[in-house]
Amino acid sequence: MAKQTRFTFDGGAGTYLGTAILGALITTITLGICYPYALVLVERWKAKHTFIDGQALVFTGTGIGLLGQWIKWLLLSIITIGIYLFWVAPKLQQWKVEHTEFAVPVAPITPISALAAQ
Repeated sequence: MAKQTRFTFDGGAGTYLGTAILGALITTITLGICYPYALVLVERWKAKHTFIDGQALVFTGTGIGLLGQWIKWLLLSIITIGIYLFWVAPKLQQWKVEHTEFAVPVAPITPISALAAQ
């Protein structure tokens, strides 16, 4: 009997490989400037194949939406000889999480503490 889990992923190596190669080409050809577009490709693929309690995810971020921040982060990382990357990684993760949603909106869950206060 298969183990029941709240989180499932149905992506395969074939489609991931194509997505990853395209992302690497975009990043390499543009010397890293268009990395946000590559990131969006990969994040959309991940979200498309990820389910939480049977609900599909969707990634809503865009390359142009991250491009300005990315150029700033790239320049600061070059100026600080890579030290600024310690600040880039969490900010990039925050941006990815803020732009990942359920494909079909679900009702918000009321925290238990809010129910107890009533």
